[in-house]
Amino acid sequence: MTTTAPPAGPAKRPSPVALLALGHATVDFSQGAVPALVPFLVAGRGYGYAAASGIVLAATLLSSVVQPVFGALTDRWTMPWLIPLSSLGAGVGIALSGLGDSYPLTWLAVALAGTGVAAYHPESARLARAAGRGSHVAMGWYSLGGTLGFALAPVVVGPVLTAGGLGATPWLVVPAVAGVVCTAPAVRLLARRTAAAGRAGAAHPAGPDDWPVFLRLSAIVVCRSVVFVGLSAFIGLYAQERVGGGPATGSAALFTLFAGGAAGTVAGGRLAARWGRVRTVRRAYAASVPAVAGVVLVPGPAFFGCAALAAAVLYVPFSLHVTLGQDFLPNRVGTASGVTLGLAVSVGGVVSPGIGALGEAAGLGVALAPLTALCALAWWLARGLPEPEVPRGYGASTGSARGTVSGG
Repeated sequence: MTTTAPPAGPAKRPSPVALLALGHATVDFSQGAVPALVPFLVAGRGYGYAAASGIVLAATLLSSVVQPVFGALTDRWTMPWLIPLSSLGAGVGIALSGLGDSYPLTWLAVALAGTGVAAYHPESARLARAAGRGSHVAMGWYSLGGTLGFALAPVVVGPVLTAGGLGATPWLVVPAVAGVVCTAPAVRLLARRTAAAGRAGAAHPAGPDDWPVFLRLSAIVVCRSVVFVGLSAFIGLYAQERVGGGPATGSAALFTLFAGGAAGTVAGGRLAARWGRVRTVRRAYAASVPAVAGVVLVPGPAFFGCAALAAAVLYVPFSLHVTLGQDFLPNRVGTASGVTLGLAVSVGGVVSPGIGALGEAAGLGVALAPLTALCALAWWLARGLPEPEVPRGYGASTGSARGTVSGG
């Protein structure tokens, strides 16, 4: 007697949130590749701290201008085509950054990468909000993708450039191409969904925008950005001073920093579900003060533990900034996303040349020490934030992570 096997059910497709998180990882890989390139540029081309910080500035200066502009545009029109275009732009910029010996051309290539990253975030964050139906836990998973991309960048860039030198940077475009291919179905689906939702919800406007509170949140974002970008730009070089070793030590320090950030991103959504977003943000910044001080002051291998802790507490509020900003400006989700998600990374690079110049004059330890004070300022500003109401039409922001990610 023969038996017939039951027909196999349809294969379960990855959720849109998961695909957007993957795309976010590939874009922020390009961003994380910039500080990972710095030790190799210093070693291969003899750049000083000021020149190296200028490369970081190239990735962030244009972003500081482009990010709010694209946020405002996505508030008026849906621009799903911007996601693949900006992803490729970021990857191509990194691919070109190691070719040739010209500092201006290297600067322009990294600027292209930074502009691509900046253009990507507002539209992708808008789609991520739609995919997660307003859940800040879903935004946490989306943000985790970017954090993992950051963390993987030094792991990949270090071996690739150690083996092939700066001429091997064209290989670094591969993640961007893979991200575009993998996320295309989710982008098409969510573009149709948000367009339909916009038409259906036109008769039900959101509540008023709270600009004073949003500006306070933006000041907190700026403080965090300066601290984390300052650490990520120079921790590779500082690790070589504190621990010893060459560029491989710098890459290990960057990986530790970004991996700690990944852990903090996951913890942020869960802690917010338990304590509330604003309380979680306050406690995270309070903890960041001793953690960042440890990075500056603690010697030897314990330096890596302090780096991981500092990154974790600085990333706990990262995705919460995004959902808080969107709820403070419910009528300008793109603008809020452009400031809290993209500008959070880019604005710190504007300050990094000053950190580099001070490092050359007085040492990196002295240059990084003021970052502790910025952590304290962020904590003080967070004390004045109210917990906003979630706008109508979105799911509960404290939903479980599992249910959010698997939902479509």
